[in-house]
Amino acid sequence: MAKENLHQVTDEELVHRYRNSHETVYIGELYQRYTHLVFGVCMKYFKNEAEAEDATMQIFEKLIAELKKHHVVAFKPWLHMVVKNFCMMEFRKQSSSTKKHTQLVNDTKSVMENEVVDHLQLAEEKEYVLQHLQEGIDELKEEQRICIELFYMKDCSYNEIANITGYSINEVKSYIQNGKRNLKNYITAKNGQPTKGE
Repeated sequence: MAKENLHQVTDEELVHRYRNSHETVYIGELYQRYTHLVFGVCMKYFKNEAEAEDATMQIFEKLIAELKKHHVVAFKPWLHMVVKNFCMMEFRKQSSSTKKHTQLVNDTKSVMENEVVDHLQLAEEKEYVLQHLQEGIDELKEEQRICIELFYMKDCSYNEIANITGYSINEVKSYIQNGKRNLKNYITAKNGQPTKGE
């Protein structure tokens, strides 16, 4: 059978054909169409060409399995969400070493100064915050969690976060402010009330 020209086939039809046949030629056509878009989103997150290229390849390898399982109605927005989720998961793995992660620990720790029992030492406070910080972030609303992680853990500016997420600058600032407050409340609640009558 002669090879079909796939350039005029819609994204969704390519996905449908791939699900039915598992022929990777259809993934290859999607790769040709969207590799620049995927790479561009990855660059916004990683800010490193080699890391972005590596992530792009991993994402398309992931699609080989994912598209067999998911019924995709609109491919482009679905792909964009897959890329964002992949990048978020990757940089969260690296987040503990960034300078703004330390800043967030210090910001969150400050709330404990008047609420933790007096004899609790600074080192113990910091260890406590580190222990509960990530689980507190996981409890945030999605928009707050994303903005907190991008700002503190990936060192993104307000403008960069707005570009990545599609939120306005004011929304980004609000989500970060509210997310910090909710993190402080979470850690305070985790710590419990100070003991009385020492």
